[in-house]
Amino acid sequence: MRYQAAMAVEEYIAGAIPAATLVIMRPGADEAELLLVKRASTMAFAAGAVVFPGGRIDPDDYVVAAMHGGAANDVEAAARIAALRETLEETGLAVGWPALSAADIPAVRAALLAEVSLSSILAERGERLDMSALFAFARWCPNFKESRTFDTWFFAARAPDHGHELSVSIAEHSHIFWDSASAALAAADAGDISIIFPTRRNLERLAGHATLDTFAAHASAFPVRRITPWLEQHGDGTMLCIPDDLGYPVTSEVWASVRRG
Repeated sequence: MRYQAAMAVEEYIAGAIPAATLVIMRPGADEAELLLVKRASTMAFAAGAVVFPGGRIDPDDYVVAAMHGGAANDVEAAARIAALRETLEETGLAVGWPALSAADIPAVRAALLAEVSLSSILAERGERLDMSALFAFARWCPNFKESRTFDTWFFAARAPDHGHELSVSIAEHSHIFWDSASAALAAADAGDISIIFPTRRNLERLAGHATLDTFAAHASAFPVRRITPWLEQHGDGTMLCIPDDLGYPVTSEVWASVRRG
């Protein structure tokens, strides 16, 4: 029954904004650490929430995808570019750009923030992105009427070795930090940070993985299928649910407790 419900919401949601986000993992003591950002309190969507870096897919992301062999209108290829570009813009971390030195990151980031297109930067530098540096593991499109609707691809990648100092894009974020998924969930439960429904479910899925490789092995066992949560009436109240065949250890939450945006 739940699988059938999930299939019913696979249809495209009109007005959804194409987007991408990137989970960046580095070794931790017992569990991999993830790069997290706290959104500024002035943002229209998820104000003050802790999320993974990411944002909208821009038209130029399709241009860059085509430069790397992507087909025209290939949303996943454009999403990969958006995930890498947005992460560099928001945090100063250059993932999947092997030719970009730490010394050059500030200038390239400043150009992107000044709305110079990534395609023109790559063409001028004669460089290419490494599309194999990240892999898709989920796609979420929550349709909460009281907030914006984003159709977001989730990717994961290993943290690069360069030592460039991380800093937030002040226009969008107020804080940036590394933490394990388990620790972030504990902080949310304690009320120290706020996380929206998709972030919580993905932190639960990431929790316990010591390395990117172990998470990649886990993710490879499940398809990437668009997730649009739905409501079900249970004995203990109204629950917000997701499919139970996509690798998520927790597939429902009491609707009243859900932060939606």
